[in-house]
Amino acid sequence: MRLTAQHRVALLLHQGLRNQGGKTGLAYLRYGAAPVVAVIDADCAGESLRELARIESDAPVVASVAEALNYAPDVLLIGLAPAGGVLPEPWQQEVQQGVEAGLSLVNGLHVPMSGLVETLRPGQWIWDARQEPANLGIGKGKARSLAAKRILAVGTDMGVGKMSACLELDRAAKTRGFNSKFVATGQAGMMIAGEGVALDAVRVDFAAGAVEREVLAAGQQADVVWIEGQGSLLHPGSTATLPLIRGSQPTGLILAHKVGLERIHNCEGVKIPPLPEVIRLYERVARAGGAFEEAKVKAIALNTFDLKQEEAKRAIERTREETGLFCADVVRFGAGELLEVAIAS
Repeated sequence: MRLTAQHRVALLLHQGLRNQGGKTGLAYLRYGAAPVVAVIDADCAGESLRELARIESDAPVVASVAEALNYAPDVLLIGLAPAGGVLPEPWQQEVQQGVEAGLSLVNGLHVPMSGLVETLRPGQWIWDARQEPANLGIGKGKARSLAAKRILAVGTDMGVGKMSACLELDRAAKTRGFNSKFVATGQAGMMIAGEGVALDAVRVDFAAGAVEREVLAAGQQADVVWIEGQGSLLHPGSTATLPLIRGSQPTGLILAHKVGLERIHNCEGVKIPPLPEVIRLYERVARAGGAFEEAKVKAIALNTFDLKQEEAKRAIERTREETGLFCADVVRFGAGELLEVAIAS
């Protein structure tokens, strides 16, 4: 499934704008191909999307799916991920209302929406993005055979900007004439790219194999492949990072970090080590004692969203001094310089 510029998207984002909690929807707002014609967030209805999300969009913020229908969408995209992966009953009713009104549905939740299929009209569809692909096997390290550079984004925590860094670098590479490919490994990336694998829907035995299959397909047609990172080796609840490393067999790593983050989000007992220690950890795990090729952390993708511009520049400089590596906020200041560092031999 692929959303194109011909689609018109209504984005379901209840309670996701004010606290930046609707990560999937906000990512689609920034990078998606289809225009977002309305954002649904009852807490922020009538407010400026530019001010709330700092994203260049004039889409109105409305209170309900019923109100969003006034802007003639043809797709409803669920852009939030509530605790437990299930929408509250009133929001489920809104989704059903949208489907009954003729909207196709893009669903990034763990719980599929296939129960609404009976209400579909000709030409209407439901895309449950977070599903395990068929016919998976275990990883076998085959990505090492590719000539393409394979750059994997890794992070100090979840939600620090790994996907954004890869998308910005892919865009910059294409602008400079590289045959570049982004490999999506989560539901938001898949909605943007139209393909990929939702890694957190894959049984752990087949996770590296699922990544390997996607990277092999991308690397056969590209000069450089950007693999979207998931989770963190530091996070006690994350199982995604290791299969990403093993499946992609990266030639280089980009470390994503958010300014001021000292402990794992929602795991206050887990302190994030100094960045030089994190860098050494990722490089050692990637090499696996010599079983695989060396993969160095090439640069730091720093998330400075909460800082003013001059503060962000100072934070970037401090991180460069701390790590001895190139550092940039590629969303805020562009990815051109980091691209040169990432693809250098």
